[in-house]
Amino acid sequence: MTPKTIQPESATSVHRSALAERPEHSAQSPLSIHAMTVAYGKKPVLWDVDYDAPKSALIAIVGPNGAGKSTLIKGCLGLIPRASGVVEFWGQPFRQVRKRVAYMPQRESVDWDFPVSALDVVAMGRYGRIGWCRPVGRAHKRAALDCLERVGLADVASRQIGKLSGGQQQRVFLARSLAQDADLYFMDEPFAGVDAATERAIINLLRELRTQGRTVICVHHDLATVPDYFDHVLLLNMRIVAAGPVKDVLTQTNIARTYGGRLTLLAQAAEAVAAQP
Repeated sequence: MTPKTIQPESATSVHRSALAERPEHSAQSPLSIHAMTVAYGKKPVLWDVDYDAPKSALIAIVGPNGAGKSTLIKGCLGLIPRASGVVEFWGQPFRQVRKRVAYMPQRESVDWDFPVSALDVVAMGRYGRIGWCRPVGRAHKRAALDCLERVGLADVASRQIGKLSGGQQQRVFLARSLAQDADLYFMDEPFAGVDAATERAIINLLRELRTQGRTVICVHHDLATVPDYFDHVLLLNMRIVAAGPVKDVLTQTNIARTYGGRLTLLAQAAEAVAAQP
């Protein structure tokens, strides 16, 4: 049977009806996913995903290549169509709370030849407050520059984005996310292709966001650093294998179920987590 397409954002009455049918999901959660399926053509990429994200936490989405990690984020944000399911943010559809949600895409998805400066890119994070097709005023430019300073790049504010190193480009897009001043951040591979200094700078900023009560959900490729960087982990392979606090979830059994037991390093990472006090 072909899943019926559900678009809860299209009508308030439909959304309220869906809420009443799902008492297991908390309206206090920054992200609640109920029975979400995403398919490309007739091929499911994600199947029947259910998840509630905790508040004020750093959360890693981890799984093998092709597991649907980036698709999960894009499906939640409506960047790709969902075959079925309901996604809510603090109990509301995305269109009602979009200013509270920020998204940092993968570097590979960006046109780095586009003629904009680092400051221009960061200022794009203010458009939710400025409004599209309106000039960026002095106050918003100042806010954007402050965000560049927070990631250590105020000195390259006027440089064309494509002229920056990979690590600098990643920091600029982190600064753009910060400029949105959101309560929930989605980040797709924020540590990919960066040097050690940039990685430390990024994780320090993520921890700062958590201290401020924000929630950060990251697609992450390095399972070995999950215990050091994140509070919660979501193990994904088309469906959610396990989700919860890192120490409880990152076990040899769950890793084998997620990755098929292919990598010895993954089992060693699980042992390291279990050994922590």
